[in-house]
Formats: sequence, structure tokens, C-alpha cells
Amino acid sequence: MADSRDEPLVLGIETSCDETGVGIVRGTTLLADAVASSVDEHARFGGVVPEVASRAHLEAMVPTIDRALKEAGVSAKDLDGIAVTAGPGLAGALLVGVSAAKAYAYALDKPLYGVNHLASHICVDQLEHGPLPEPTMALLVSGGHSSLLLSADITSDVRPLGSTIDDAAGEAFDKIARVLNLGFPGGPVIDRYAREGDPEAIAFPRGLTGPRDPAYDFSFSGLKTSVARWIEAKRAAGEDVPVRDVSASFQEAVVDVLTRKAVRACKDEGVDHLMIGGGVAANSRLRALAEERCEKAGIRLRVPRPKLCTDNGAMVAALGAEMVARNRSASSLDLSADSSLPVTEPHVPGHTHGHTHDHDHVHEVSKENLYS
Repeated sequence: MADSRDEPLVLGIETSCDETGVGIVRGTTLLADAVASSVDEHARFGGVVPEVASRAHLEAMVPTIDRALKEAGVSAKDLDGIAVTAGPGLAGALLVGVSAAKAYAYALDKPLYGVNHLASHICVDQLEHGPLPEPTMALLVSGGHSSLLLSADITSDVRPLGSTIDDAAGEAFDKIARVLNLGFPGGPVIDRYAREGDPEAIAFPRGLTGPRDPAYDFSFSGLKTSVARWIEAKRAAGEDVPVRDVSASFQEAVVDVLTRKAVRACKDEGVDHLMIGGGVAANSRLRALAEERCEKAGIRLRVPRPKLCTDNGAMVAALGAEMVARNRSASSLDLSADSSLPVTEPHVPGHTHGHTHDHDHVHEVSKENLYS
């Protein structure tokens, strides 16, 4: 294994949702970013189906790892570690990634690092803009999360300041796209239509922005309902729905709240950097408004390129490399997937061997089924 002064070579596996991502990094340099997406298989259901995602991961895993190693021009035996998303995410999908990572780590005799999906979204920015400042304020927005996080050390200290109390931002995009019959996923298509619409055409509500509301929490459920009702009223009256204006006005309501709260958190905490990550960070209006508001407030904005914002293996490898570089303890081979892993745990060290563990019941149950 590389010592902390070397540039660790780490392979990362990401299977928290519908993308099978495998990335390889050396220190903070990206060598390979291979992704196999099952999004087309979910499109006809209008959302991600966990069982379909798990099976797709299973089929894509070995070919995607082989592709990443080939792209990086390295051999599996050269690796200094294997990192994998241990949570949060869809339980079945996570299990495929964790099982694969354990198999590779065991077969290659390499250390295993179970890492947090959200902390990985923050760490990926190192691949684009160099080491993260400490502390880093991060706004993570995706289909499953809308969170404001303060990270003093990405490998051990991530503090949640606020999160969504209902729908995540990306989820709201998907639902409004469905109401507008624009297909799935909703984020990219609404972004596209919004560019030709008027963001001030319709005054949609800004959730949790009142003086007594939690300063850093988000709520998009009321906005989603308001937009859906507005569309229904138009249709009931036999009028055409102005898709571009609805898209632009809805998108503006979302990004207005996200950027306003993020800038406020930076000011309140005395942090002069803001990092934005997660799938919704690929949204062009979110990037533009964040840039504008950060510049005004004297805050330096860091947003990775769109391909690194969506779920990918590079982000997991980036955090794994940081774990190796900082000599963090590896996870044990009894590492378990945790669909609700808290962001306060950037990585899961695992347990010492020779003890019974809480999550061994998973194995016990399967043995029971086998022998009964």
C-alpha cells in the first residue's frame, strides 16, 4: 500500500441508484470515469425501480470495472485500495456495489474503504479544482438529497446544517416534468425548455423562506403542488399550457431558494467558499445564479463539470484516495451496505474480526433459509 506521501491509486465503485459508476484516480488526478446507466430501463416507469437497478448493476459491474482499468492504463494489482459507496441509497443497489468491492479487495488483497455517497459528491471537486479548502461549505442537490453541509475534514468531519424536509430538488424536477408530459429524468429537459421561457411569468412560491422558517432547511413539496395545480387549472379551462414559461418559473423558484440559503450559510459560518454538487448542480440556471450571488457576496464558487455532478465512480475513488492519503483505517470485509448512512459518517471503518456484529443477521437469515 502507498504511504501517505505518495499519490494513492484507488478504484471507486458507485451503485447507490441507477448508474453503475467505476472511477480510477491517482491522488487528485482522474484517470478513468466509466459509467453504465440503466436510466432508459426506468424511463417507461417514470422513475427508478430498485429491482431493475440492482439487476442492471449486477450485469454491468465486471465489464465497467474492466473498461475503467483499460481506460486508466493500469492493472488491478497496481491499486492501493478499493473504495465503494456504502450508503445512503437504494439498499439492493448498494449491496451489489459493496459485494463487488469486497470480492475485488479480497481477491487482490487490497484495503477496502466503504464511503458515504454525499461526502463523495463533495470530494469529487478535488479532481477539477484541486484540494478542498477547510472548512468547505457544500450545497448538495440531487434526486434524493438537498443538503447544506459544512466539512472541516472530508474524511472525518461533515456537519449537516440543513436538508430537505420533504421532496428533494431533483425529485420535484422529475414530478413536474411528469405533469408536463416531458418524460424522465426531468432535470435536463426542464432546464432545456426553461432557457426559452420567462422565469418571471408565473409567481410560484418559495418554500421555507419566511422569517420564522428554519434558515437552512428546504421544502419543495408545496412548490410542486402549486405548479401542478396551476397546470391542471389551465387544462381544465381548455387553455394551452405554456411549457417553457412554466419550466422557467418553476426552475427559478427552486434555484432562487437553493442559492439564497447557501449564500446565507456561508456568511453566517464565515466561510468564503461554496461548493455545489449532486445531479441538479448540472442545471445551467443554478450555476448562473449561484455564480452571480457568490460574486456579489465575495464567495468563491466551485462547481465540478456536469459529468462529475451526477452519480459516478470518480467521486467515490476521489474520497477513497483521500482516505488512503490521510491514513484513515480501512473498512473490514464484513462491511455492510447502509441505505440510510448519515452524512456525519464520511466513511465506515467496519469492525474488528472475531466478534459477532449487529448486521450478521443478514448472513444468518440466508443460512437459515438454506438449511431449513
